[in-house]
Formats: sequence, C-alpha cells, structure tokens
Amino acid sequence: MTETHDIPALIGQMADALRQQREIDDRTVMVGIHTGGVWVARALHEKLGIKEPLGVLDISFYRDDFTRIGINPQVKPSHLPFSLDNRHIILVDDVLHTGRTIRAAMNELFDYGRPASITLAVLVERDGRELPIEANVVGLSMPLGPDEQVKLSGPEPLTLEVRSAT
Repeated sequence: MTETHDIPALIGQMADALRQQREIDDRTVMVGIHTGGVWVARALHEKLGIKEPLGVLDISFYRDDFTRIGINPQVKPSHLPFSLDNRHIILVDDVLHTGRTIRAAMNELFDYGRPASITLAVLVERDGRELPIEANVVGLSMPLGPDEQVKLSGPEPLTLEVRSAT
C-alpha cells in the first residue's frame, strides 16, 4: 500500500533541522547513499545551498552481507568530487532500519579521508536497529512490524510504499 506523505514538506523540515544543528559553511559537504538517499540528498542539497557538488556513495562492496548476496548487477561507482579531510559531512539515506547500510557508508567514507564530523539525515526512521546507529535528523518515524518494509520510489515524484515482506 502506498501511504500519502508530503515528502517535499518532510524534506523542508529536515533542511530546517540541519540548519539548526550546524552552520552550513564552506566546510560542509553532502553525500547521498545510492539510490533513494541520493534522491533525498538532491532536494536537501538544493534547499541548503551547499556550494560543493553532491557526493554519491554506492556501498555495495562495503556491505557485510556481500559474500552472501553477491554483486548487485547495478553497482555504480561512488563519486566524491571533494576531499573529505576535515569536512563536515551530511550523510543522507532514505530509510534507516538495521543500521547496517549506514555502517557500510561510514566505512567507505573513512576510506576516502578523515572528516571532522558526520551528521546523519534520513527521510524515514523505523524500528529494528541491529547496530547502535541513530539519525541526527529524521523526516518521519514509522513504527512498522517485523514483517513490514518501507520503500522510497522516485525520483519524481518521491513516494513511500509500505508492504509486507512475506
């Protein structure tokens, strides 16, 4: 079932929360996690007026289940057109569930450099965390059962779909 949420309004609220948490300056960069995180990051990047281009991470090779699931046929290279050293990174994803995607993203980021800080912004936070990772900025918290999933579809328009995993 597709739930109706005003995603542009959620992204606007996320941008406001990010501005309140940190000054957006020339040391600030934004990185979206492929695919849904990039869609959300594009909108946030524009609203925040970040000067550096948007960075993109594909964490496929950093996943802890890589050996079980194999290579995703749509693996794309990560693109970080700036140095990460001593930068304030806003890391963006669409859904925070177990925390494993974020762990993989941070592992990859540290392979590129040593950031001053990482702020995590997610459109949707749901329960089911397996790692001690929490978002600094959340657009929407969704209490879902263990047999339910939420997926962002897009890029235009962005919609959220909740469905049964079975």
